[in-house]
Amino acid sequence: MTHNAIQRLLLKRFALAAGTYALALVLLWLAFFTGHYDQPLTNVAVGSALVVISQAALFAMFYSGCNLKCADPSLTEVQVLMGLGWQTWLIANLDEARGSFLVFYVLILLFGLFHLSRRAFLRCTLMVFFSFSAITLWEGYHFQLTDPALAALQVCVLFIVLVWLELYARYVQASRQRMRQRRFALQAHQDTLRGMMRQLEDLVATDELTGLFNRRHFLRLASRELNTMDADVVHGLALIDLDHFKRINDIHGHAAGDQVLQAFAAVASACLREGDVLARYGGEEFVVLLPDCNPERLTSCCERLRIAFTDVELIGLKVGNLSLSAGMTLLELGDDLDDALQRADQALYRAKRDGRNRCAAAWENVDA
Repeated sequence: MTHNAIQRLLLKRFALAAGTYALALVLLWLAFFTGHYDQPLTNVAVGSALVVISQAALFAMFYSGCNLKCADPSLTEVQVLMGLGWQTWLIANLDEARGSFLVFYVLILLFGLFHLSRRAFLRCTLMVFFSFSAITLWEGYHFQLTDPALAALQVCVLFIVLVWLELYARYVQASRQRMRQRRFALQAHQDTLRGMMRQLEDLVATDELTGLFNRRHFLRLASRELNTMDADVVHGLALIDLDHFKRINDIHGHAAGDQVLQAFAAVASACLREGDVLARYGGEEFVVLLPDCNPERLTSCCERLRIAFTDVELIGLKVGNLSLSAGMTLLELGDDLDDALQRADQALYRAKRDGRNRCAAAWENVDA
């Protein structure tokens, strides 16, 4: 998730907590007007104002992004401890309605159930129990409890609820840890699977011997280029055949032929620019697609390939003079790829018929 997305999520959580504070304040004033809150109006107003100020300060931290500088950007433990402090202050000033407001302890702890660590959650539960017990003992010591048996029962009930929350929090956190580990394991499996899929795609698209694209992948790429080309753009297409390749295989063996194919692939890849497409079309035949090309550039590129290939020297192998023949054509908008390949093939046939080791263009006059 991005920082903005995380911050929006934290603001939503804060809004939920602020809404809980608003509900508590409504109940506080309701308890005051019904006579269950034993404090003057001034104390109630000041306490309510301090609660609002504390929430405004937290909102300012979230809104300004200062919370992102903290170890815990959610400020969960801070909010929980602050909420428990205000709740304890409220409980200390209630009389018969004290038991009804104990539920807010549970709400505050549930706010941190999924985000606090085990130790932090235990600290918060201990703070709740000892705070409420201290209030009860203080009032009991000063004989201020109207019903000591009810107060003792409230302490026992709170203790049982806190123990249950602590055990449930451990269960939830252990479950989240297991789910996190499974998610990481699943992510690792997905990454492995994606890597294998990429390898399979490479195997499907690549000629194993030369490392170039194979015929199927070239036809897919060329068709896509034709479908997306602009009206004023022309592509160059050339079929290249290595001369006397069968004789090399017959005299020197197929291993030597494979070495010649690999040498051409290396030379041709070095001569082409980024964006040009080179593929093994089949056997000793290769195909080149030059996007955004013109006749002069296509001819220059094929001649450069031809000359570079004639200068190749194979290590540990003497196969005589290497050469190639090329048939060139141009692709325009609306052109059919099969027709263009047929034109290039006819030009290639003419280059071989005229003596090989040359480049012939489909736009040239055949009778010239």
